[in-house]
Amino acid sequence: MTNLTGRVVVMTGATGGLGRVVAHAFGEQGATLALLSSDVAKLEALVNELKLPAERCFTHAADLRDREAVQQAAQAVVDKLGAAHIVLHLVGGWMGGKTLVEMDQDNLKAMLDQHVWTTLNVIQAFAPRVAASGWGRFIIVSSPTATSPAAKSGAYAVAKAAQEAMFLTLAQEVEAGKVTANILQVRTIDVEHKRDKEPAPSNVNWTTPEEIAATMLYLCSETAGVVNGARLGLSRGK
Repeated sequence: MTNLTGRVVVMTGATGGLGRVVAHAFGEQGATLALLSSDVAKLEALVNELKLPAERCFTHAADLRDREAVQQAAQAVVDKLGAAHIVLHLVGGWMGGKTLVEMDQDNLKAMLDQHVWTTLNVIQAFAPRVAASGWGRFIIVSSPTATSPAAKSGAYAVAKAAQEAMFLTLAQEVEAGKVTANILQVRTIDVEHKRDKEPAPSNVNWTTPEEIAATMLYLCSETAGVVNGARLGLSRGK
């Protein structure tokens, strides 16, 4: 178990299938949650699900592609909760299915906006504030596609590779022994638990949100302070 009492966890993409499970997991370990999403209604629904005391759950709607909006969100978190310690950047999205020759350049732009620019905006807004707290963790969920691209996955592969490079750079720029930045590589997030309910060769290496959340909790423990700049693969298969 990871006791996160007193830690402020900033979570982007909080209302997605992974975000909801992670929010519950961190809330159960005593963390105070700052939940970011562009969908106000879904944020309200998640807060009702979590049933946390009002002082331990703060929501803020923002478009993470907008640098100024993310800066405002970061300041709102610190103003309301006093600090930011853990940043879980869970914004996802995939576009593919065409070769590089066939690919519409708008698809590449969309993937860069989704993965690269949101990540840079989050880092620039929250890294100084996490550093000011004296202790911190940054985690993103990526894909093996970033390091081993498949055919017809060019736009996504390029964006995830750039996102990972950015995070590995952040790991070298944080204060050693106090702040870490790590990457979880997941092939498919099995929100519906089909891997266990309907096992098949096609889903043997899928990963459940609960498995991802458990790994995140470990990385946010004091014991995991020695893990920095790592790509951790969460998959049963190869």
